[in-house]
Amino acid sequence: MKAPPIDIGEAYDEHVWRVYGFFAYRTGRSVEAEDLTQATFERALRSADRFDARKGSPGTWLMAIAHNLLIDHHRRPANRPSVPLTDQALPSTDSGPESRLGVSPELETALAQLSDRERELIALRYGGDMTGPEIAELTGLSLANVQQILSRSLRRMRASIEDGRALSAE
Repeated sequence: MKAPPIDIGEAYDEHVWRVYGFFAYRTGRSVEAEDLTQATFERALRSADRFDARKGSPGTWLMAIAHNLLIDHHRRPANRPSVPLTDQALPSTDSGPESRLGVSPELETALAQLSDRERELIALRYGGDMTGPEIAELTGLSLANVQQILSRSLRRMRASIEDGRALSAE
């Protein structure tokens, strides 16, 4: 049997925190980020033999898998049953402080004011620690467009945070 063109263990060690950071930025919940990170590496393991280094780096390949998983994750709620499987409702695990990430309310508000595409690029850049060229390759946008969207988004976020602070100071 031929060895896959990528060592998933090595890729995991090198990129797990980039993938987790991307999901953490996009979901805002540590439990979801952990589950999606795990699912990303499960998919990568199943498709390791299809990795082609000529098409991109292992990091970009993993972030593409993560990106696609996030899209699937956002589509899934409409398909989930709304009736609990047991007669008794289970306690919620989403409300505890351990399930929310340590994002300040100011930053959360500023991120919420961005479009989905802007939040995605911010998550790839700062959560996924990807470079502009890597983001451009992953999203199909030009590097100039990625840089422009990131710059505008950061300015809007900064203005939102400053406006919020000015209002609370009054």
